[in-house]
Amino acid sequence: MTQNFPGSEGDFKVETNEFRVKQANQGFLVFRIVMGFIVGISVLVGGIGVMNVLLISVNERTSEIGVRKAAGAKKQDILLQFLSESVAISGLGSFVGLIFGVLATMVFVPIIKSITKMPFSAAYTADTLIVIAVVALLVGIVFGTYPALRASRLDPVEAIRRE
Repeated sequence: MTQNFPGSEGDFKVETNEFRVKQANQGFLVFRIVMGFIVGISVLVGGIGVMNVLLISVNERTSEIGVRKAAGAKKQDILLQFLSESVAISGLGSFVGLIFGVLATMVFVPIIKSITKMPFSAAYTADTLIVIAVVALLVGIVFGTYPALRASRLDPVEAIRRE
């Protein structure tokens, strides 16, 4: 261009799509980081909710725990009972959240397609479902450990007396 148009240096600029591809990749990276942060906060809040539900359950069932321990239940039995409840609560919550999430994508994907006029779709893979199940299990175990330990350490005589 400079040979064909002498004296026009700086009047034009040549760009390739590489710059736009880098911008798109950076945008997707920022989106993934932000979404990961939001998901992390959601998991933390859900775990705290599970822990609070179990702590309330331990308080309400103190006399039942005392009777079970007085009848011969070991610390491990009580611990496993409350950990299994924790995993069940977090698993059920995760399943309900998954159902609402899939339903939400069925609603929002057509809206996004119509607004952007671009091909857009949601993908559900087996890997995603496995990750959701593993995270639910871990949340149940991690956040259910303290209430389960608290229940298993109750003195049977004091626990029965509380009622």
